[in-house]
Amino acid sequence: MARHSNNKGDTSRSPHGAAVLTLAGLLGVFSNAANAAWELNLQLPVTALARRVYDLHTLLTWVIFIIFVGVFAVVTWSIIFHRKSIGHKAADFHDNTAVEIAWTVVPTLILIAIAFPATSALVAMRDTSQSDLTIKATGYQWKWGYEYVTGDAAGVKFMSVLSTPREQIDNKAPKGEHYLLEVDHPLVVPVGKKVRMLLTATDVIHNWSVPAFAVKTDAVPGFLRDTWFRAEKEGTYRGQCSELCGKDHGFMPVVVEVVSAEKYAAWVAEQKKAMAANADDPAKVWKLDELLARGEKVYTTNCAACHQPTGAGLPPVFPALDGSKIVKGPKAAHLDIVMKGKPGTAMAPFGAQLSDTDIAAVVAYERNAWSNKLGELIQPAEVKALRGK
Repeated sequence: MARHSNNKGDTSRSPHGAAVLTLAGLLGVFSNAANAAWELNLQLPVTALARRVYDLHTLLTWVIFIIFVGVFAVVTWSIIFHRKSIGHKAADFHDNTAVEIAWTVVPTLILIAIAFPATSALVAMRDTSQSDLTIKATGYQWKWGYEYVTGDAAGVKFMSVLSTPREQIDNKAPKGEHYLLEVDHPLVVPVGKKVRMLLTATDVIHNWSVPAFAVKTDAVPGFLRDTWFRAEKEGTYRGQCSELCGKDHGFMPVVVEVVSAEKYAAWVAEQKKAMAANADDPAKVWKLDELLARGEKVYTTNCAACHQPTGAGLPPVFPALDGSKIVKGPKAAHLDIVMKGKPGTAMAPFGAQLSDTDIAAVVAYERNAWSNKLGELIQPAEVKALRGK
């Protein structure tokens, strides 16, 4: 009796119990979905061009909705009131000039009506003339490099890298408010100024996209493309690379901070001061412990996502550096692959991304970290000499 009672209490062993568990699971799923964000429209526009795109999107949505309702109303009416079961017989004719003219002319007029505002918006998107400042954005796997070409900030450049903690990505910590949409160095621009963006890439096709600006332009290796925006409201605006650019495609956000003219001037002064303070003395002779400390930071920012913090890699796509033949081999070959990358693989060239000191530091770190322990010292002068070859 006791065994029989236990079996009845186990709802998972009866059809009724299985149905109850299934229903409970579905309710759990939908209750979680109810707490999620369910925005169904575009981001609120903060530029005049974005408002035009928003309005065009709304217009086309209504046009499509009206066509949808009209077509399906006729189809439904025909199915219900002209069905064979109530005595209707299909008409026996081969053509109808009036109908054929109508279904040719009406769609043509609709397309012409749509073409005017769409073409006008596209032409406006391409007009990058008379900009107040120009910024070059270079896509790397998987981060953005920014260089201010004109304006008060001319000469300022930096890398913008995802700053979401690894613990959140690995589900070891709760997700933050801006999960995968936060960077260590956002792009900063003044409010109300026309900003021209020059876009290119060094490895694969990336895409610089900020929905609130109605900006979405490919960054293509070997080409220089441009777009523009003029933000009318201060704030932080976020986007992402919108091309499938590789393993960490989802970890390549775009963050733009729009600030007042006063805050922008202060930021420019701060950046130039920091660049001057952080400029490395080309004649400095570095000690091994200094290089290793700096190299660990460079490795964490640029290499750990693929080769892992432990140097174990993710074979076969991302080989291990711990015990690697390249790392333990000649220094020149190790430096060469870090600077130039490896064609046909995910190993990107870092020569254009990192300074001589950073390359020397990260290579020294890799050759002395984990079980490698080669005890070798690499000076920035060696990297500089390789650049000249």
